[in-house]
Amino acid sequence: MLIERLEFFLALARQRHFGRAAEECGVTQPTFSAAIKQLEDALGVMLVQRGSRFLGLTAEGEQVLGWARRIVSDAHAMKEEMRAARRGLSGRIRLAVIPTALPMVASLTTPFRLKHPDVTFSVLSRTSVDVLSALGNFDVDAGITYLDNEPLGNVSSVPLYTERYRLITARGNPLAEEKQVTWTEVAKLPLCLLTPDMQNRRIIDQHLAEAGAHLRPTLESNSMTVLFSHVRTGKWSSIMPLNLAQTFGFSEPIRAIPIVEPDVLHMVGLVTTRREPHTPLVSALLAEASQIGRDGSSEPTETDAGGQERPKALPSLSG
Repeated sequence: MLIERLEFFLALARQRHFGRAAEECGVTQPTFSAAIKQLEDALGVMLVQRGSRFLGLTAEGEQVLGWARRIVSDAHAMKEEMRAARRGLSGRIRLAVIPTALPMVASLTTPFRLKHPDVTFSVLSRTSVDVLSALGNFDVDAGITYLDNEPLGNVSSVPLYTERYRLITARGNPLAEEKQVTWTEVAKLPLCLLTPDMQNRRIIDQHLAEAGAHLRPTLESNSMTVLFSHVRTGKWSSIMPLNLAQTFGFSEPIRAIPIVEPDVLHMVGLVTTRREPHTPLVSALLAEASQIGRDGSSEPTETDAGGQERPKALPSLSG
């Protein structure tokens, strides 16, 4: 009974509205309100500021919120472990993923589900900050984000692949015929980029600043689809990871040109809340991610005529 009341309380903290929280929990609003009052009576404190509508949590409610998240998460983990012991892995894995990593999610979920066909997935696009927040609030089971650029906090992580950056532009545009370009040169082009709340954008801004370049993008969006659609017009350029550009299947006359001085790379990986033990689902997901990392899923390379290693060309991009 206590677990159910704590689950109701967590729903209220998420929805910040008694009616919507009751609907999420599948009960009537009077039943929901009574359960919250019973939880307050059991703990001996007021958890919710009440008026004609929900006004927020009390200071004690904020304290209980952290405990409630941990207790409910542990209760679900216990049930999941017992279910796995009886019938094998089943259930749903909730993933929060940064936009630039969304195309690679299938390389993790597909082999995982082949091994565990009773597992389903929910994949949400989130900023790197929101990925960590969702993990901390137990709203997701795992995330995929950058591992080496900004603090991650108290998480477990498994590297998945490395990311290098390319100028994505059309033939006929400035720099389009170059074999490689510098960050300073790229900053002078009309660029469409992700919005500053995205870590990919902050990485790009950081490397441009280190090169002494000042960037004023002509278009910003939090949607990769919007950026790709503008690049396809031939009138815009962008800075993107090569593995991301590959998934959209650019065709002639779009080019992907390495950006150097410096030729930077960043690691992307799976992150989970640090806890022992992990739930069976999360443990299996971490094992699958480790296998992907060992298989070398970083950006593919090839050797040129001079014996130098360079990023492998996109099949659908002109070289």
